Amino acid sequence: MSKGTQGDRGVGVPAPDPGALDDETIAIVGAGFGGLSAAAHLGAAGADVTVFERHEQVGGVAGRIERDGFRIDTGPSWYLMPEVFERFFGRFGHSPEEFYETTHLDPHYRVFWKDGDSIDIPPSADAAKQLFESREDGAGSALDRYLEEAEEAYRIGMDRFVYTDRSRFRDMLDPDVVRSARGISLLGTMDDHVAKYFDDPKLRQLVQYSLVFLGGSPHNTPALYNLMSHVDYNLGVYYPDGGIASVVDAVAEVAREQGVTIETSAEVETITPTPNGHEITVNNQRVGADRVVANAPPSSVESELLPTGCVDRSSDYWETRTYAPSAFLLYLGVEGSLDQLKHHTLVLPADWDPHFESIFDNPGWPDDPAYYVSVPSRTDDGVAPDGHETVVVLVPIAPGLEDGPERRDQFRRQVLDDLAEFTGADLRDRIVLEEVACISEFADRYSAPGGTALGMAHTLFQTGPLRPSHRVPGVDKLYYVGSYTNPGIGVPMTLIGGRHVLESVIADAGSRRPLKRLLDLPTGIPTPFSWRWFEAWLTVGPRSCLTSDCHRDCVSLWLLEAHSKSRRVSLSPVD
Repeated sequence: MSKGTQGDRGVGVPAPDPGALDDETIAIVGAGFGGLSAAAHLGAAGADVTVFERHEQVGGVAGRIERDGFRIDTGPSWYLMPEVFERFFGRFGHSPEEFYETTHLDPHYRVFWKDGDSIDIPPSADAAKQLFESREDGAGSALDRYLEEAEEAYRIGMDRFVYTDRSRFRDMLDPDVVRSARGISLLGTMDDHVAKYFDDPKLRQLVQYSLVFLGGSPHNTPALYNLMSHVDYNLGVYYPDGGIASVVDAVAEVAREQGVTIETSAEVETITPTPNGHEITVNNQRVGADRVVANAPPSSVESELLPTGCVDRSSDYWETRTYAPSAFLLYLGVEGSLDQLKHHTLVLPADWDPHFESIFDNPGWPDDPAYYVSVPSRTDDGVAPDGHETVVVLVPIAPGLEDGPERRDQFRRQVLDDLAEFTGADLRDRIVLEEVACISEFADRYSAPGGTALGMAHTLFQTGPLRPSHRVPGVDKLYYVGSYTNPGIGVPMTLIGGRHVLESVIADAGSRRPLKRLLDLPTGIPTPFSWRWFEAWLTVGPRSCLTSDCHRDCVSLWLLEAHSKSRRVSLSPVD
């Protein structure tokens, strides 16, 4: 495989306008997927890019444990939307297969319900339709219609709202926005939407479980995210050999090909705007940069790294966001085989509403948890020593809970007992390696608000152009990338977000005429309009809204609604 050098940027198919950023020095704070993607694209366009990662390894939450013959992904474990990875590597003249092989999982995953029922989801949509029909008369044809709608939502969303960044005022004036507004329902919830297709509560769960990837619940996630069923049933569930850590290594290698320098154990302590760019301190050393890209939670950047008051936001902006769940995680090396479990296994109560309520409505540790178990050694014998399995157990929980040692130990026993009872996989006396992560680790290690494990949830008013912009309002030449901004949560979305940052930087490095500055206003800043006012108007009417504490920009959604005859809009999907 050919390697690029500092003088040979843009291997294969380069980023747009190669050489457009030849005079730019850019510092990137954080080496998660978003930061590494941005680094690769910016480097290919000619910028002198250095990534500063405070931990010893790259990947951010997509870390790894390697010990005693076990290799365990500590973050994402689902490889979805393979076309996004193909497009990313294709930009630089590569394909994923040059770095790692992928396996199409069969079954995609196994589901255990706690009433004794279980099911395997097959790897083809046709087989899934037969399975649905076997459980409810007419459900096969209903799934066919549902997936047709999901495919259209996916196509429109990806083509017009994900691969195209729409985080500025002028982006919402594009005729594509108006044309797409007729295609996808926004205001209804996933729960209500799915109920129109299926009567069986378990079938409803099977087309909604992927909301965990969005950090939401069936009751607070817009119906347009039915597109996730297209991702699941039509595009397929894969596994990259070596786990997601192999994908991290591949993206980092591509970034280095573009001349990017990646420094680990390099903690950024401050970001200070200057007349010509920014000065950052890294391990107590001052470093100058024309521009900075922060692949870190914006709330921590604005409260801990930037000077107080330099960002044009309400003081409580980040405190009033809805964050995705945190997680209780067990990383285990287990002696013996686990034939009861598949590579991906879900364990669900027949009624999962109480668990979602314990996350979003009345935060507390769930009494009857829904959870996910990953056993990648069922597919890849290279991630565990002979005669052993690698296991990750993930329970979504509310951010901000107290998670001291006693509470963790009690919940650990509860989950392992539950797993043994409802799946038959008893791990309790077979564990030879164990690490635990929870709310405190996400808060301390990644500065995540409340210890969220994913970022900002994709609720109605945190979707698409309603998410924070890549451009930081009030601070020139500072940008955000990652799961708190567009296009959203998940590895594919943060990879695409890196490309969006490139486009923003190239646009900003060009002409800055006054009218263009107005049209380029990012979303999420104070304006005469307010998202909070608009949200209140939808629910209680304009009289009450006049007294609400308004602070969020509502221009984008107002434009969409004004051009839609049926109050239907199309915003960006995520993984």
